[in-house]
Amino acid sequence: MKKIITLATLLVVVISSAQTQFEQGMGKAFGLWKEGKNTEASAMFERIAAAEKTSYLPNYYVALINTTSAFTEKDKTKIDLLLTKAQDALDVELIKDQNNAELYAMQALIYTAWVVADPMTNGMKYSAKVMEAYAKGKAIDPNNPRIVFGEADYQLGGAKWTGVDTKPLCVQVDKAVELFATFKPETPFSPKWGLDRALETQKNCKK
Repeated sequence: MKKIITLATLLVVVISSAQTQFEQGMGKAFGLWKEGKNTEASAMFERIAAAEKTSYLPNYYVALINTTSAFTEKDKTKIDLLLTKAQDALDVELIKDQNNAELYAMQALIYTAWVVADPMTNGMKYSAKVMEAYAKGKAIDPNNPRIVFGEADYQLGGAKWTGVDTKPLCVQVDKAVELFATFKPETPFSPKWGLDRALETQKNCKK
């Protein structure tokens, strides 16, 4: 019995130690990202992902950092490298779990970055894929604010070319803002980004 108790105690110590390492690593990676050290933050999230196979979050943030970097990059070769890295990281998690709305929101964002990088070449190729990714995410979690906002925002971005009525889309933006207010992330590291952009779009809707 004593042996069992000792083993159980050791197991608890090992588990809590592993959690602490994960939390410390994630905290450090977020710190680097906040400092604008995107490459270093991405590399740290990659190392955490290699060590921690059960959480989708490290690879998710590799994808998010590289995708958001691609939006502000002008060099097409660098954009290609950033989005390829983002897609590779996301694919690892999509293979493991096809029932996570956040992964589909991320997938839609990667496709959007391709469109923004070269609308003439990539618009036709990726637009349907963007909407398909949001549709998959919405089927899993219709109240995910990143899904609701992302889908409306993408269509608003293309409205001047497609001629769609923007009023229903602006209603969706309003809904997303409300959802952001009540959204509760599963963990301290779970995705919670998007409100700033939603508020900005909401303001433009009212002009």
